[in-house]
Amino acid sequence: MSRVRRTPLLASLLAGALAAGALLGLGGAGTASGAVPPPAPGWSLQWSDDFNGPDRALPNSADWQIDTGHGYPGGPANWGTGEIQNYTSSPDNLRLDGTGNLRITPLKDGAGNWTSARIETKRADFKAPAGGTLRIEGRVQMPNVTGDAALGYWPAFWALGAPYRGNYWNWPAIGEFDIMENVNGLNSVWGVLHCGVNPGGPCGETTGIGASRTCPGASCQSAFHTYRFEWDRSVSPNELRWYVDDQLFHSVNETRVGAQAWADMTSHAGYFILLNVAMGGAFPDALAGKTPTAATVSGRPMLVDYVAVWTKGGGTTPPTTPPTTPPPSGSSQLYLRTGSGAGDAQSAASAVTLASAGGANHDGSPTNAQVFTSGPITRTYNGGSTQFDLSVDAGSVVANGQQVRVSYDQTGDGSWERVETYQYFATDPAPGYEHYTQARGLRSATGSHGNLVNGRVRIEVWNAIGNGPSTVGVGNQSVVKIPFS
Repeated sequence: MSRVRRTPLLASLLAGALAAGALLGLGGAGTASGAVPPPAPGWSLQWSDDFNGPDRALPNSADWQIDTGHGYPGGPANWGTGEIQNYTSSPDNLRLDGTGNLRITPLKDGAGNWTSARIETKRADFKAPAGGTLRIEGRVQMPNVTGDAALGYWPAFWALGAPYRGNYWNWPAIGEFDIMENVNGLNSVWGVLHCGVNPGGPCGETTGIGASRTCPGASCQSAFHTYRFEWDRSVSPNELRWYVDDQLFHSVNETRVGAQAWADMTSHAGYFILLNVAMGGAFPDALAGKTPTAATVSGRPMLVDYVAVWTKGGGTTPPTTPPTTPPPSGSSQLYLRTGSGAGDAQSAASAVTLASAGGANHDGSPTNAQVFTSGPITRTYNGGSTQFDLSVDAGSVVANGQQVRVSYDQTGDGSWERVETYQYFATDPAPGYEHYTQARGLRSATGSHGNLVNGRVRIEVWNAIGNGPSTVGVGNQSVVKIPFS
């Protein structure tokens, strides 16, 4: 359930899901089982909630926090999606039902205002172990409503990267796994990955990389089904997988999104899990026009039998992605290297191409950037400032301008506490390298420096203006000096 307004490309996914429905067997239907299933062979239970408790009790406050209102403080309005409801902590919207279920119930009052509920785990460290696999699973019955009466219903079971908390503007780089989404009472489950940058990027935002299918056997709305997401670090390339009732329907691997986007969404502390039922917003509106409508009925809950997290394997460390090289001992110099790393100077000089800006103005906004990353780094901030000397060349192209952004992630959790964007450098139309340095001055800076403890430094270089490509020297040609000792 993306945190920004999006209009998914859903027609082909929906058609495929409906066409596949006749081919699928039974599975997953039934009532609340009241207990988390025992671990499958090789799996270890890390966390769970089976939602047992008295009727009208709120979910366990040791495990869950309740979101209220129309957005996070300081975050996007309407939760970034255009949904219209007001989230509350009222048992009318959010409660245990006394029979082993959590109920999230959207309600419309006499004035036409909608309320509903949204909760998220207090833990935000759900992550696949190195060389192992993470499994997030829930047994859920979507709101039992279809047709015009369902227009605007948007139930979701999903996970967001930990660095989103307290920032609220770093989506989608921190990653989002939509384990189960549904809109408008359609007999279909969507699984979606959000990553990279918005709009566009490797995940095609704001849509994301998604797939859908009908629920096996009984419809999504009329019965419980088990929705599962797996993040597998035991295979190469690493892979994400989506299942309904043990049937795989979507997968995305590291190669598809690229090293940088994968690293940004997997190298932080982990993920927190969310459950909610929104009303209206970009996704349901994309399929049915403005929702909800006068025909939309109130009071149809999403039921959740359990949510559980397991892990399997681990103990081996896969190759770091993207390729990174820590600073040399006692040095603060990061040379831009072939292969997207930054660290020791290489023996051979080389160059990489910066894509043309195409006549557009990308001043301050990295677009088709070359990205170089170094980490993990443990260094002490020395009170200084970033310095750099980049070798750039636009050949005979007139009016090209290259730009650099240097970002510091102090603990390697993807939160990028200090981000510095420098004024672009207008190269001359004569072939040969020129020196682009910090003397051009800061264009903008956010956050503040602090010590690096297993932190990372990211250097992005792109064409901010112009109508042709440029090059930047790498290997031993361009260097960034970070203010750490």
